[in-house]
Amino acid sequence: MKTPKAYNYGTLRWEKEVLEAYALYFVKFIKAYKQEGITIHQIHVQNEVVADQKFPSCVWTGEQLREFIRDYLGPAFDKHQIDTEIWLGTINAPEPWDEWLKGKAQDHDAYAHTVLSDPEAYKYISGVGYQWAGKYGIQRTVISYPELRYMQTENECGDGTNTWEYAKYIFNLYQHYFTNGVNSYIYWNMVLEPKGRSTWGWEQNSMLTVEKEKRSFRKNPEYFVMKHFSHFVLHAAKRIETTGSWTGNSLVFENKDGTIAIVIQNPFKEEREVVIEYKEQRYSFSLEAESFNSIMVECS
Repeated sequence: MKTPKAYNYGTLRWEKEVLEAYALYFVKFIKAYKQEGITIHQIHVQNEVVADQKFPSCVWTGEQLREFIRDYLGPAFDKHQIDTEIWLGTINAPEPWDEWLKGKAQDHDAYAHTVLSDPEAYKYISGVGYQWAGKYGIQRTVISYPELRYMQTENECGDGTNTWEYAKYIFNLYQHYFTNGVNSYIYWNMVLEPKGRSTWGWEQNSMLTVEKEKRSFRKNPEYFVMKHFSHFVLHAAKRIETTGSWTGNSLVFENKDGTIAIVIQNPFKEEREVVIEYKEQRYSFSLEAESFNSIMVECS
């Protein structure tokens, strides 16, 4: 179904029979899992649409995604009464500025806007998934289509050294994606052996490192970043807009039980005080140097 005929590199053959077969593959995939008692709630058409890689990959253009979803996948789901959501993703474009200078960049408009601006393709799409270089385009997509849902679909996984400095970068990614409208953030990887080398030779970070010989594990810095966002920020929480000088280093959520969860980073090399004002109440906290913090406000 691809050219060249390999799991890695290349692209999908653009013939009617192949496209119909591939749409039917998604239908059969969902039905097969359902027969085993597993519900597939959503599918993303392709992981990393601009990745021509030595691991399993397939390159798509925005025009191809639009045509496949509009003319093949969406109608196939209708015909077979599949209620699984179709998401536009995962989009790892546009590329950063250096790729633009080389003339190799893929713009936001070449993917999300190309697909979503087509009414017949749009009607099948429930959300958009962005990752990696997608962080350069998500703001424009959310502004253009605020009615859709959004997901950060793969955390940037570092180099296997699991440093505190990289954990601060990951915190900034959470900040960037949630501020720009995502509803969820997917972390990669949860657990790895030391150095976390992939099958294609890439050493990656993880929340936990397991040492089999010692029958032990350790919590890495990014574990604590995830814990701050996942422990007190509960399901269906809503992000609250804030003002003030700490806004760029914090995220605030209101949980369904009325509690307020504040996740805040002190990026400075010295202890700093933060003052929080909410509903005529004033709270003062001291934040350790270069720390992540969770503050819960109980609302009466």
